[in-house]
Amino acid sequence: MQLEREKDSVRNADLEWDDFDPESYRNDNYRMLREDDQIILERVRDFFARAAGEPADRSLRGLDMGTGSNLYPALAMLPWCKQISLIDYSANNVSWLRQEIVSYSPEWNQFWDVLRQNPVYGSVADPRRELAERAVVWQGSVFDLPGRQWDIGTMFFVACSISQSPDEFQRASERFLGALVPGAPFAMAYMEKSSGYTVGGIRFPAVSLDLSEILDSLEGRASGVTADRIVVEKMLREGYDAMVIVMGHAAADTGGLPAET
Repeated sequence: MQLEREKDSVRNADLEWDDFDPESYRNDNYRMLREDDQIILERVRDFFARAAGEPADRSLRGLDMGTGSNLYPALAMLPWCKQISLIDYSANNVSWLRQEIVSYSPEWNQFWDVLRQNPVYGSVADPRRELAERAVVWQGSVFDLPGRQWDIGTMFFVACSISQSPDEFQRASERFLGALVPGAPFAMAYMEKSSGYTVGGIRFPAVSLDLSEILDSLEGRASGVTADRIVVEKMLREGYDAMVIVMGHAAADTGGLPAET
């Protein structure tokens, strides 16, 4: 079955990622704060507040892989980071990000309002200015990430949404976790059982995964893993069963602890 899924799957290199429309994606997904995104933000906010330590010296190097036109993962890391690398493969996304972070749009205020409900985010006096100062946008592939470079990381709706290949999903997860130093806190978000998605009239693929398959992909590569399956009354679109947020710590090279739900 696994071999058949690989044989027939659309792979990452088959796509024209420079055709991705970041403005359309932002308008479809983040113009308004949705209930499911709010739940994810609350989970990640409180996890980082527990796991990342005191933000006073802001000494960490942050990684958001596959940022696209979603700034809230980077905002969630802001209190701890001296620099946040926003890395995306699409030239359109990179261009959009470089313009957006100069002074991000008012729509992101509603996301920051959720984050600042945790007192640790009060250390950031002006998130718009501080993101502009600390964020660095790079064009690059998840498959080419260097090892053990970042101290805290996020990868939202990327590993499951860049091809139909289970092998590429697994490699993307491994490369992201391998880019973090051992013990680094991370958050990863997924669309469970996704059949793919449309951006600006162009269809993009996804790997159809359930929660157990998502957690299996992290075994031995992450420790202290927790996962939440998020289903809300008003779903984002058709073609998926739930959003999933997974949080934990990057394991040392010799493996990690089993996942918990």
